[in-house]
Amino acid sequence: MKTIEALEAKLAEPSEALIRDIAALDGDIMLLGIGGKMGPSLARLAMNAIKEAGVSKKVYGASRFSSGGLREELERDGVHTLAVDLLDDSQLQALPEVKNVIYMAGTKFGTTGNEHFTWAMNSYLPGRVAEKYRNSRIVVFSTGNVYPLTPVLQGGATEQTTPNPNGEYGQSCLGRERVFEYFSHKYHTPITIFRLNYAIDLRYGILLEIARAVKAGQPIDITMGHANCIWQGDANEMALRSLSVCSTPPAVINVTGPETLSMRYAAEQFGLRLGREPVFTGKDADTALLSNASRANGLFGYPRVTLLQMIDWIAEWVAADGITWNKPTHFQEREGKF
Repeated sequence: MKTIEALEAKLAEPSEALIRDIAALDGDIMLLGIGGKMGPSLARLAMNAIKEAGVSKKVYGASRFSSGGLREELERDGVHTLAVDLLDDSQLQALPEVKNVIYMAGTKFGTTGNEHFTWAMNSYLPGRVAEKYRNSRIVVFSTGNVYPLTPVLQGGATEQTTPNPNGEYGQSCLGRERVFEYFSHKYHTPITIFRLNYAIDLRYGILLEIARAVKAGQPIDITMGHANCIWQGDANEMALRSLSVCSTPPAVINVTGPETLSMRYAAEQFGLRLGREPVFTGKDADTALLSNASRANGLFGYPRVTLLQMIDWIAEWVAADGITWNKPTHFQEREGKF
């Protein structure tokens, strides 16, 4: 992949399994918070799956659309866009009723010093949305940050691990989950809690950050020595397919790659591809923020894009000075402060 167009096309390739699921799904699809990192490619993937399935469904996308040009791009791709401030209840209530909702709204970075807004977005707004869409099925984007750090050799937190978030961001995300869980019980709303970490493409993510540091000769802090990641196209596919497993009480699914990725290993792999010797600082801790995605793999199969494929693609992108987003993941953070 050499261009943004090629990247977006790759992210929007539906699998045969997704096409079958979309064909069997009743009703239209609403993406709340479509303006984030994953929303546009998820919408395009849904549109392509609908086309390949030969069914008639609409894909709606709601966002403030503060980024110039995104709304027009999505409209050209066939998405029905809705400019809305979801925290304005009159605007939220005016949204169309839709059978299938993927809830992606939330905030993470900038939490420190602005905690009240983080809690409003991540814990208050979910209640308003759950009331509005109580007759829909809902996939709720959440995060592995609801889990505590776990021993690296343990293989990651499972869905049975008791949540114990470190820091206000993770706490507010657990609040999001609990609020949706409450309304699932109250209205029998079928829901999937989609605990994701970390989705990547060529423009952002933990692998990109490591590759850029290797190329620039910058020290890589390996104190948080291990992590999980998944290709964004695979994460998007699992989000859409999660509509088929929504339940009451909510289904909970960890979504990430199958490997416990060593930061040292990733840096060395990029070093081989970029012709640079990685520079490390810190010492690998024996705990990390890790999730076990065995349940998701059982439900949806393993991700189609492998770890080494991601490393190859990102190395080529970085070597060619491809376009990147200035959106650090802060994967090194061990105190939950974002």
